[in-house]
Amino acid sequence: MRMFIFCCTFAYAFYERTNKADYMKTSQLIISGLCKLLCGIALIGLLLFWPAGTWHYWQAWLLIALLFVPMTCMGVWLLISMPELLAKRLNNKEKEQTQKHVVALSGLMFVGGFVVCGLNHRFAWYSLPLWASVIASVVFLIGYALYAEVLRENAYLSRTIEVQENQQLIDTGLYGIVRHPMYTATLLMFLSMPIVLGSAWALLVFGVYPVLIIRRILNEEQVLAAGLPGYADYQQRVRWRLIPGIW
Repeated sequence: MRMFIFCCTFAYAFYERTNKADYMKTSQLIISGLCKLLCGIALIGLLLFWPAGTWHYWQAWLLIALLFVPMTCMGVWLLISMPELLAKRLNNKEKEQTQKHVVALSGLMFVGGFVVCGLNHRFAWYSLPLWASVIASVVFLIGYALYAEVLRENAYLSRTIEVQENQQLIDTGLYGIVRHPMYTATLLMFLSMPIVLGSAWALLVFGVYPVLIIRRILNEEQVLAAGLPGYADYQQRVRWRLIPGIW
Protein backbone atom coordinates (compact mmCIF):
# COMPACT_ATOMS: atom_id res chain seq x y z
CA MET A 1 0.00 0.00 0.00
CA ARG A 2 2.78 2.39 0.89
CA MET A 3 4.56 1.60 -2.38
CA PHE A 4 1.35 2.35 -4.31
CA ILE A 5 0.97 5.70 -2.52
CA PHE A 6 4.64 6.50 -3.24
CA CYS A 7 4.22 5.73 -6.97
CA CYS A 8 1.09 7.87 -7.18
CA THR A 9 2.84 10.74 -5.39
CA PHE A 10 5.86 10.46 -7.69
CA ALA A 11 3.67 10.43 -10.79
CA TYR A 12 1.75 13.50 -9.59
CA ALA A 13 4.99 15.35 -8.80
CA PHE A 14 6.35 14.49 -12.24
CA TYR A 15 3.17 15.79 -13.85
CA GLU A 16 3.31 19.04 -11.84
CA ARG A 17 6.96 19.71 -12.82
CA THR A 18 6.45 19.17 -16.53
CA ASN A 19 4.08 20.88 -18.90
CA LYS A 20 1.10 18.96 -20.14
CA ALA A 21 2.46 18.53 -23.69
CA ASP A 22 5.74 16.98 -22.49
CA TYR A 23 3.84 14.75 -20.09
CA MET A 24 1.59 13.49 -22.87
CA LYS A 25 4.55 12.84 -25.19
CA THR A 26 6.34 10.91 -22.46
CA SER A 27 3.21 8.90 -21.71
CA GLN A 28 2.81 8.04 -25.40
CA LEU A 29 6.44 6.92 -25.59
CA ILE A 30 6.02 4.70 -22.54
CA ILE A 31 2.82 3.12 -23.90
CA SER A 32 4.31 2.62 -27.38
CA GLY A 33 7.52 1.16 -25.97
CA LEU A 34 5.71 -1.21 -23.60
CA CYS A 35 3.36 -2.41 -26.35
CA LYS A 36 6.25 -3.19 -28.68
CA LEU A 37 8.21 -4.85 -25.88
CA LEU A 38 5.33 -7.13 -24.86
CA CYS A 39 4.44 -7.92 -28.47
CA GLY A 40 8.08 -8.78 -29.16
CA ILE A 41 8.27 -11.14 -26.18
CA ALA A 42 4.98 -12.81 -27.15
CA LEU A 43 5.96 -13.19 -30.82
CA ILE A 44 9.43 -14.62 -30.18
CA GLY A 45 8.02 -16.90 -27.50
CA LEU A 46 5.43 -18.17 -29.96
CA LEU A 47 8.00 -18.74 -32.72
CA LEU A 48 10.30 -20.68 -30.38
CA PHE A 49 8.12 -22.62 -27.95
CA TRP A 50 5.33 -23.65 -30.31
CA PRO A 51 7.62 -25.44 -32.81
CA ALA A 52 9.62 -26.85 -29.88
CA GLY A 53 6.41 -28.35 -28.46
CA THR A 54 7.51 -27.63 -24.91
CA TRP A 55 8.24 -24.87 -22.43
CA HIS A 56 11.33 -26.82 -21.35
CA TYR A 57 13.67 -25.13 -23.81
CA TRP A 58 16.22 -23.36 -21.65
CA GLN A 59 18.11 -21.82 -24.56
CA ALA A 60 14.91 -20.05 -25.65
CA TRP A 61 14.42 -18.60 -22.16
CA LEU A 62 18.06 -17.53 -22.19
CA LEU A 63 17.69 -15.70 -25.50
CA ILE A 64 14.51 -13.95 -24.37
CA ALA A 65 16.37 -12.72 -21.29
CA LEU A 66 19.40 -11.64 -23.35
CA LEU A 67 17.14 -9.75 -25.75
CA PHE A 68 14.61 -8.07 -23.55
CA VAL A 69 16.34 -7.33 -20.24
CA PRO A 70 18.98 -5.07 -21.86
CA MET A 71 16.31 -3.70 -24.21
CA THR A 72 14.15 -2.64 -21.26
CA CYS A 73 17.11 -1.03 -19.49
CA MET A 74 18.10 0.77 -22.68
CA GLY A 75 14.55 1.99 -23.21
CA VAL A 76 14.39 3.46 -19.70
CA TRP A 77 17.78 5.13 -20.22
CA LEU A 78 16.68 6.67 -23.53
CA LEU A 79 13.35 7.79 -22.05
CA ILE A 80 15.17 9.67 -19.29
CA SER A 81 18.18 11.04 -21.19
CA MET A 82 17.24 11.11 -24.89
CA PRO A 83 13.46 10.83 -25.42
CA GLU A 84 13.72 12.24 -28.96
CA LEU A 85 16.04 9.39 -29.95
CA LEU A 86 13.69 6.86 -28.35
CA ALA A 87 10.86 8.21 -30.46
CA LYS A 88 13.00 7.79 -33.59
CA ARG A 89 13.91 4.23 -32.62
CA LEU A 90 10.24 3.32 -32.14
CA ASN A 91 9.39 4.54 -35.64
CA ASN A 92 10.04 1.85 -38.25
CA LYS A 93 8.18 3.20 -41.30
CA GLU A 94 10.74 3.11 -44.10
CA LYS A 95 10.43 5.48 -47.06
CA GLU A 96 13.04 3.93 -49.35
CA GLN A 97 11.72 1.03 -51.43
CA THR A 98 15.00 -0.87 -51.10
CA GLN A 99 14.80 -0.60 -47.32
CA LYS A 100 11.22 -1.87 -47.31
CA HIS A 101 12.43 -4.97 -49.14
CA VAL A 102 15.32 -5.45 -46.70
CA VAL A 103 13.00 -5.11 -43.68
CA ALA A 104 10.52 -7.60 -45.15
CA LEU A 105 13.23 -10.15 -45.96
CA SER A 106 14.77 -9.67 -42.52
CA GLY A 107 11.40 -10.41 -40.95
CA LEU A 108 11.11 -13.63 -42.95
CA MET A 109 14.64 -14.56 -41.88
CA PHE A 110 13.79 -14.14 -38.20
CA VAL A 111 10.53 -16.08 -38.47
CA GLY A 112 12.16 -18.92 -40.39
CA GLY A 113 15.25 -18.98 -38.19
CA PHE A 114 13.34 -19.10 -34.90
CA VAL A 115 10.98 -21.80 -36.18
CA VAL A 116 13.95 -23.92 -37.29
CA CYS A 117 15.48 -23.48 -33.82
CA GLY A 118 12.28 -24.69 -32.18
CA LEU A 119 11.99 -27.68 -34.52
CA ASN A 120 15.66 -28.49 -34.00
CA HIS A 121 15.05 -28.67 -30.25
CA ARG A 122 11.91 -30.75 -30.70
CA PHE A 123 13.38 -33.37 -33.03
CA ALA A 124 17.00 -33.17 -31.84
CA TRP A 125 18.38 -32.75 -35.35
CA TYR A 126 21.72 -31.39 -34.26
CA SER A 127 22.03 -29.60 -30.94
CA LEU A 128 25.12 -27.57 -30.16
CA PRO A 129 26.90 -28.13 -26.83
CA LEU A 130 26.37 -26.00 -23.73
CA TRP A 131 29.69 -24.19 -24.10
CA ALA A 132 28.67 -22.97 -27.58
CA SER A 133 25.54 -21.33 -26.16
CA VAL A 134 27.57 -19.72 -23.37
CA ILE A 135 30.18 -18.28 -25.74
CA ALA A 136 27.47 -17.08 -28.13
CA SER A 137 25.71 -15.37 -25.21
CA VAL A 138 28.89 -13.44 -24.43
CA VAL A 139 29.23 -12.43 -28.09
CA PHE A 140 25.58 -11.34 -28.11
CA LEU A 141 26.11 -9.13 -25.05
CA ILE A 142 29.24 -7.61 -26.61
CA GLY A 143 27.12 -6.74 -29.63
CA TYR A 144 24.49 -5.21 -27.35
CA ALA A 145 27.15 -3.12 -25.60
CA LEU A 146 28.35 -1.81 -28.98
CA TYR A 147 24.73 -1.09 -29.88
CA ALA A 148 24.27 0.98 -26.72
CA GLU A 149 27.50 2.88 -27.35
CA VAL A 150 26.39 3.76 -30.89
CA LEU A 151 23.12 5.12 -29.49
CA ARG A 152 25.09 7.22 -27.02
CA GLU A 153 27.33 8.61 -29.77
CA ASN A 154 24.71 9.33 -32.41
CA ALA A 155 21.51 11.17 -31.44
CA TYR A 156 20.33 11.08 -35.07
CA LEU A 157 20.18 7.29 -35.23
CA SER A 158 16.64 6.60 -36.36
CA ARG A 159 15.53 3.14 -37.47
CA THR A 160 14.55 4.45 -40.89
CA ILE A 161 16.94 5.57 -43.61
CA GLU A 162 16.64 9.34 -43.97
CA VAL A 163 18.53 12.59 -43.57
CA GLN A 164 16.97 14.53 -40.72
CA GLU A 165 16.59 18.27 -40.40
CA ASN A 166 19.83 19.89 -39.14
CA GLN A 167 21.49 16.47 -38.93
CA GLN A 168 25.19 16.61 -38.11
CA LEU A 169 27.84 14.21 -39.38
CA ILE A 170 29.19 11.92 -36.64
CA ASP A 171 32.78 10.83 -37.34
CA THR A 172 34.26 10.20 -33.89
CA GLY A 173 34.26 7.21 -31.54
CA LEU A 174 33.12 4.02 -33.23
CA TYR A 175 32.23 6.06 -36.31
CA GLY A 176 35.94 6.80 -36.68
CA ILE A 177 36.60 3.06 -37.08
CA VAL A 178 33.75 1.94 -39.34
CA ARG A 179 31.05 3.94 -41.05
CA HIS A 180 28.18 1.75 -39.81
CA PRO A 181 28.98 0.53 -36.28
CA MET A 182 25.29 -0.10 -35.55
CA TYR A 183 25.24 -2.81 -38.21
CA THR A 184 28.48 -4.25 -36.88
CA ALA A 185 26.74 -4.62 -33.52
CA THR A 186 23.64 -6.23 -35.04
CA LEU A 187 25.82 -8.59 -37.06
CA LEU A 188 27.33 -9.93 -33.82
CA MET A 189 23.92 -10.15 -32.16
CA PHE A 190 21.94 -11.79 -34.94
CA LEU A 191 24.57 -14.32 -36.01
CA SER A 192 25.03 -15.41 -32.39
CA MET A 193 21.28 -15.94 -31.83
CA PRO A 194 20.96 -19.42 -33.41
CA ILE A 195 24.05 -20.57 -31.52
CA VAL A 196 22.55 -19.32 -28.24
CA LEU A 197 19.48 -21.37 -29.18
CA GLY A 198 21.65 -24.43 -29.80
CA SER A 199 20.82 -24.87 -33.48
CA ALA A 200 23.45 -25.28 -36.18
CA TRP A 201 20.79 -25.57 -38.90
CA ALA A 202 19.26 -22.21 -38.02
CA LEU A 203 22.67 -20.62 -38.48
CA LEU A 204 22.22 -21.31 -42.20
CA VAL A 205 19.00 -19.28 -42.15
CA PHE A 206 20.49 -16.38 -40.19
CA GLY A 207 23.49 -16.55 -42.53
CA VAL A 208 21.55 -14.48 -45.07
CA TYR A 209 21.71 -11.47 -42.73
CA PRO A 210 25.12 -10.22 -43.95
CA VAL A 211 23.76 -10.15 -47.51
CA LEU A 212 20.71 -8.16 -46.39
CA ILE A 213 22.76 -5.72 -44.34
CA ILE A 214 25.15 -5.10 -47.22
CA ARG A 215 22.20 -4.22 -49.44
CA ARG A 216 20.85 -1.89 -46.73
CA ILE A 217 24.23 -0.18 -46.28
CA LEU A 218 24.75 0.45 -50.00
CA ASN A 219 21.35 2.11 -50.31
CA GLU A 220 21.81 4.05 -47.06
CA GLU A 221 25.12 5.47 -48.25
CA GLN A 222 23.50 6.70 -51.45
CA VAL A 223 20.90 8.57 -49.38
CA LEU A 224 23.47 10.01 -46.96
CA ALA A 225 25.94 11.04 -49.68
CA ALA A 226 23.15 12.89 -51.49
CA GLY A 227 21.66 14.66 -48.47
CA LEU A 228 24.14 14.85 -45.57
CA PRO A 229 26.85 17.54 -45.92
CA GLY A 230 30.37 16.16 -45.55
CA TYR A 231 29.41 12.50 -45.91
CA ALA A 232 31.29 12.03 -49.19
CA ASP A 233 34.51 13.27 -47.53
CA TYR A 234 33.79 11.03 -44.53
CA GLN A 235 33.62 8.03 -46.87
CA GLN A 236 37.14 8.84 -48.03
CA ARG A 237 38.51 9.31 -44.51
CA VAL A 238 36.93 6.19 -42.95
CA ARG A 239 37.51 3.37 -45.39
CA TRP A 240 35.71 0.46 -43.78
CA ARG A 241 31.93 0.20 -43.75
CA LEU A 242 31.22 -2.76 -41.47
CA ILE A 243 34.27 -4.77 -40.41
CA PRO A 244 37.77 -3.23 -40.21
CA GLY A 245 40.14 -4.80 -42.70
CA ILE A 246 37.39 -6.72 -44.51
CA TRP A 247 34.67 -4.38 -45.83
